[in-house]
Amino acid sequence: MVQSPRVRVLGASLAILARFAIIGAGVGLLAACQESPGLGGPRAYQPIPAQTVTLMAEKGTTKEAPMLIRTYKKEAEFEIWKQRSDGRYALLKTYPMCRWSGQLGPKVKEGDRQVPEGFYAITPGQMNPNSAYYLSFNVGYPNAYDRAHGASGGAIMVHGACSSAGCFSMTDQQIAEIYAIARESFAGGQREIQMQSYPFHMNAENFAKHRADPNIAFWRQLKEGADNFEVTKAEPRVGVCGRHYVFNSSPENPGQRLEADAACPPLKQDAEIASLVRDKQRQDEQKIADLSASGVKAVRLVYADGGQHPDFFSKMPEVSRPDALAQAPVEIDLSDPKLAKSPALQIAAAKAGSKASAGATTITAYAPAQTASIPASTVPSPSAVEANSGSGSNWLGLKRLFGSDESKSEPAPKETAAPQPASVPVPPKRAAGPTPAPKPQASTEKPHAALEKPRNAASGIAKLIEGSLPTLPDGFLAYAPTSR
Repeated sequence: MVQSPRVRVLGASLAILARFAIIGAGVGLLAACQESPGLGGPRAYQPIPAQTVTLMAEKGTTKEAPMLIRTYKKEAEFEIWKQRSDGRYALLKTYPMCRWSGQLGPKVKEGDRQVPEGFYAITPGQMNPNSAYYLSFNVGYPNAYDRAHGASGGAIMVHGACSSAGCFSMTDQQIAEIYAIARESFAGGQREIQMQSYPFHMNAENFAKHRADPNIAFWRQLKEGADNFEVTKAEPRVGVCGRHYVFNSSPENPGQRLEADAACPPLKQDAEIASLVRDKQRQDEQKIADLSASGVKAVRLVYADGGQHPDFFSKMPEVSRPDALAQAPVEIDLSDPKLAKSPALQIAAAKAGSKASAGATTITAYAPAQTASIPASTVPSPSAVEANSGSGSNWLGLKRLFGSDESKSEPAPKETAAPQPASVPVPPKRAAGPTPAPKPQASTEKPHAALEKPRNAASGIAKLIEGSLPTLPDGFLAYAPTSR
């Protein structure tokens, strides 16, 4: 029987509709595996609080203006900057960070619980309105610098729930406001948001105290980027060549480009900006020298597992690993040259210092850092430290943060090679990958889980610091490039 053209067209239309119905059903099943109902849900479209919009006007900016993020692990602060009409950025708000994990220093490998340090770019496609941790966005780790140094891992997020295994963790209320500010900046035309992640405020006081830390060469690179921002209050252009960060620099030959693993070509900079940066660096170096000469100790902080802002000390929210937060970081005195050169010996000194104080006193939660100054004769050999530290890794990888079932998984957005169109981001949902088997400590990592009572006894510090050893292997020094 020969069908008329009208019948054939109608049949084809019904077939297409049937296919869309099947696809829609599949999307609905996938959405059911996520925490938030529907595509995005109401959380992603909450307005910026009226008080914050008023504050923007007072700062000479608008909700549609570009934004920039700066974070500091040691001080547990998360800053939002907004661009004014003159192109310069003004500090809008500083949020106390609810939780960060690991130690000061860059992220090196997947599962090390390290919050990354460096310069990252956030695009609309990295925003996740369907997060199991209220709301979240991917910071863009690893960047070109990280990849050039062999760093592994990914899916590093800024999210809510105050639970961190390598992420920047805020409260739900904080992330709702930060997410809304970013959403409006994207809607206003911003193509990517720069995020500057630092170990601490890049000032002379901190550099004097941490001048002998194994990461100091890497931190000097970060300071150069911070200085470029400080003298201009404009977003620095970030490049990587020769496995090194360069700022506000471009090849002299327009036909060349910067390659992370290749030697840097001859570079050109704006002469005025470069002069201002050099002046600031000279002033800071003089301050560092003066502070060192005045007796400021060279130290290294060793955390049980990261920290949080003091604002939360008296009103502890539901938080991952409260036992670790209850222990103050141990401050290693690096005046001993042997300790200054070996991260493994520093950790051994921290363990020894903690054990020595265990029987003498009780440590109050959130107390100032203890100082461990260990005579060289009591420090174990590197081989002994390696033997003791190689088998105690009881931390879970990043996959653990995103849950062991699909209803608690955190989708990892794909890397974006080119800037995204400016629009309100609604990334697709994806099924979660395989997750490792849960371990005994896993219960405190789930959001809204029952919390352990923080342990304040000094006897618990040694065990906690011993557990942090996997974050600071002997090879950690290889990540910090030599100074130029």
